[in-house]
Amino acid sequence: MRAGLMLGMSPGAIAGIIVAVILGIFLLAAIGGFRKVRQATAVVVERLGKYHKTLGTGLKWVVPIFDRALPSISLKEQVADFRPSEVITKDNVKMMIDSVVFFQIVDPRLYTYGIERPMQAIENLTATTLRNVVGELELDETLTSREIVNAKMRVIIDEATNPWGIKVHRVELRNIMPPPAIQDSMEKQMRAERERRQAILQAEGEKRANILVAEGEKQAAILRAEARKIALLTEAEGQADAIRKIVTAKPDAAYLTLQGFDALKTLADGQSTTLIVPSEIQNIAGMFASMSKVLDKTKTK
Repeated sequence: MRAGLMLGMSPGAIAGIIVAVILGIFLLAAIGGFRKVRQATAVVVERLGKYHKTLGTGLKWVVPIFDRALPSISLKEQVADFRPSEVITKDNVKMMIDSVVFFQIVDPRLYTYGIERPMQAIENLTATTLRNVVGELELDETLTSREIVNAKMRVIIDEATNPWGIKVHRVELRNIMPPPAIQDSMEKQMRAERERRQAILQAEGEKRANILVAEGEKQAAILRAEARKIALLTEAEGQADAIRKIVTAKPDAAYLTLQGFDALKTLADGQSTTLIVPSEIQNIAGMFASMSKVLDKTKTK
């Protein structure tokens, strides 16, 4: 039936149908040549098997049949967590270390054509670099110098991956696992160090307490001495004031004789067995005579 229709059609109609079919095919191919490239991704395009261009973000078009778009490549920073690697330190200690590499693809073309299986290459390069860097350090240096090891590894790996279109931002040693015997020794050492620090702190505290007690006793002694000094000065000033008053009053001989008698009585009442009598008192009778006169004058007054 269709063949009959075709035979019944004029050559011009047949040519028009063929042209329409060809145009339809080309239109479908043209529509199929559009590629949507997402944000932070890139697409490498090959033309006849050779690199042609790299498509950025947006709606892009490639020539059908001649061009081929490869799978999209992420341009975001990525994290590669590699398996633990066995390393030997400078002092011949074997241990396992696992590392983490933060990298970013900065050139999709070099990443596509630079090396086969880039992730495997980065993993092997990281393990080799780790062995070389740690092999130059002793165990204690490896445990306390992570930042130095990370920096050295980042520089070496970044330089090696640059021809692959990869930029290494950071390299981190996540876990360092020494042998069990070494771990036990390290724990004992840390325990001894903590006990030593505790003993030092306790000794410092006791020393400080003793110093404070001594300072307190010193201040107390100074204050007691100051108090005694003030008391003696006050007593001396009182005596001096009394003497000044007596001198100002101009006492007569009778008053002075009576005061001398009181002084002798005070001396006699003491514990001493020796009594010194002034040379001015010639005899006991004269002394009592003087005392009688003083008492008479006192009664008269």
